[in-house]
Amino acid sequence: MRARNIPRVVALAAALLCAQPVFAGRSCEARKPTAVSIERGLVMAERTHHALEAAHARDGTQVVLLARAGQDLGKYGVRYSHLGIAYRTRDAQGADVWRIVHKLNHCGTADAAIYRQGLGEFFLDDLWRQEAAWVPLAPALQSQMAALLRDDARAMRLHVRPYSIVSYPWATKYQQSNQWAIETLALAAEPQVRSREQAQAWLRLKAYEPAVLRLGPLTRLGGRMSAANVAFDDHPDAKRFANLIETVTVDSVFAWTQRAGLSGPPVVLR
Repeated sequence: MRARNIPRVVALAAALLCAQPVFAGRSCEARKPTAVSIERGLVMAERTHHALEAAHARDGTQVVLLARAGQDLGKYGVRYSHLGIAYRTRDAQGADVWRIVHKLNHCGTADAAIYRQGLGEFFLDDLWRQEAAWVPLAPALQSQMAALLRDDARAMRLHVRPYSIVSYPWATKYQQSNQWAIETLALAAEPQVRSREQAQAWLRLKAYEPAVLRLGPLTRLGGRMSAANVAFDDHPDAKRFANLIETVTVDSVFAWTQRAGLSGPPVVLR
């Protein structure tokens, strides 16, 4: 990093990192961050903040589903790897800020936890592509979701620790990050939802369609043997043996929320 950029990066970090504690646990990076990756992540966070503020000024946007591209998943037809729920609030000094509540896997283990972070922390993961995308939720759903996110107990209600990156959308043995996000969306939208089973029933009612990944037996076996955060035993045998792995992806969520009238169209920021 050039010496003249250091004050700018420090200022960005102060504005975009969240001083609030996370709900539980700590995440870890697959690779140590570099000066360049930190600067790029903070610049991405700054641009996202300005774009979200512009959306708020234009039409009152206060809650969006926010995605990042942390891994190269192109061979599976997937553009974005991770989804969080971002909302507008005020910090301890009264400044307008955006916070993200999302689920993170613990260092490739079989466990995960829920985090409340600033935009800077969200984009400081080792990004595959410097790109953000979000969909603004429908106005009524924004209000319901904002109330939920400010309540730690409600935000944690449907979270479970067992994690698989390819968890089956219609089972409750595991829960991956994008799955937690849409189950929590169901919790905010429907007052009768009290459990993951009920949230999944609501998602079916609203015609959510998971992504279908074609993973052969060698890919599945290699993933299960080499990583604790990959499991296939919650998938129906018939689909698993046909190499059809259904799971929740950002791309499938964005398509569904628009189709169901739950959000506006995606906004992409590069």
